[in-house]
Amino acid sequence: MKKTRIVATIGPASDSKENMKKIVEAGVNVFRLNFSHGTHESHKKIIDLAKELRKEIKRPLGILADLQGPRIRVGNAEPFEIAKGEVISVSDQKTTDEKELIIDSVRVASALQVGERIMIEDGVMRLKVVEKLENSVKAEVLNGGTIKPRKGINLPDTKLHFGAVTEKDQCDLEFALGEEVDFIALSFVSNAQEVLETREQIKKILGRKDSLPQIIVKVERKEAIDNIDEIIAATDVVMVARGDLGIELAESKVILYQKEIIAKCLTAAKTVIVATQMLDSMISNPIPTRAEVSDVTNAVIDHTDAVMLSGESANGKYPIEAVETMTQIITDTEESPYDDINDHFQDNAVHSDYASIMHSAHEMAMNAKAKAIVLFSESGVSARMMAHHRPEQMMLVGTHNPKTYNQMAIVWGARAYLFETQDREELVTTMFELNKAAGRLVSGDKVVVILGRVPGGKDIALVGIRIVE
Repeated sequence: MKKTRIVATIGPASDSKENMKKIVEAGVNVFRLNFSHGTHESHKKIIDLAKELRKEIKRPLGILADLQGPRIRVGNAEPFEIAKGEVISVSDQKTTDEKELIIDSVRVASALQVGERIMIEDGVMRLKVVEKLENSVKAEVLNGGTIKPRKGINLPDTKLHFGAVTEKDQCDLEFALGEEVDFIALSFVSNAQEVLETREQIKKILGRKDSLPQIIVKVERKEAIDNIDEIIAATDVVMVARGDLGIELAESKVILYQKEIIAKCLTAAKTVIVATQMLDSMISNPIPTRAEVSDVTNAVIDHTDAVMLSGESANGKYPIEAVETMTQIITDTEESPYDDINDHFQDNAVHSDYASIMHSAHEMAMNAKAKAIVLFSESGVSARMMAHHRPEQMMLVGTHNPKTYNQMAIVWGARAYLFETQDREELVTTMFELNKAAGRLVSGDKVVVILGRVPGGKDIALVGIRIVE
């Protein structure tokens, strides 16, 4: 089993049950629903099919609802040309100026300051603010072209305070929570406060404080890079969303930030995903470019938890082949010596008794040359803490919480099992029997067993070495 996970966006090319089953068999662990497109009806169809597949395949399968976030777009009704050196007005409403860029979000134009950049349509057209007026600004065109309605606008230098959840997002969030998705992704996050506010919203909507969907922060703004440490501390999962990040930052620095963020997440024992254009040419072609293969390979070598497919699986010509290709790259890389973990990645920034126990259990597994690490977890914290060490041993995770079970789909190396019993000895016996039957364990194998806290128990965890009978 590959240890690095695959997230695949589901769209017109893959939203039939037949194709969804094929891409799961090809290696997908998490289905992503992009709420920038589609309707609640179309998303519900995918969610229902995913839940059916869970029962059929009998292994974790995560469902990720990716909210659109405060996306800023061109508000002009008609396209118009801009030329290099020209100075035009930028406002959030129509003025008397003959040529102007209208931004579809209120308060944005008034937040712009002299010297700040305005990037349009993935940075193809670029402007720089040269004069600030009462409710608008004047901007000089640095790169000209045709400004088209509804195209995206990026403001890498401007501090915006929309909050992570817009009015549309609120509606989508309530729908997604009603469907009991496993992950909620937040777009264009700027700081940790937005994450904390969203978590409180989720608790309020669900009316509970546990068994919550995990929050995924998409790092795609310069502000997020500036506040990356506090964001990692506040969230459950980090996604390096390289599309918009490559617009807001120099393209040459994106891969460097990607490596830095992965390393920070490993140290903080937080799950991390690398996304955007990983096999982009496979939207149209049956094989990837060598550069794309290298891109996926390096993300695996850097020890990301997961890699993601977007257009490749959502609306490309070869969605199944794209997953098969990614799985093959992951498998070959993980079997190579270049995938070995570096010691400095195992420095733990999480200081707690439980973190110390996980560290000791990992050391025990290495010293005893154990075949597997078996652990039982209610919330999944134990599994994520152990995955942070990127153990060479199989990591077998048992839980009786269905939400935790499916959230294990995104955790590096975790092979999860759902149990009804909470009896410790019965759990260990059943786990051994299941994996002996599957050929993963044989009599005489050494296994490190970690028993997490049981309801009403005072101990944090019990750790020991068991010999498979």
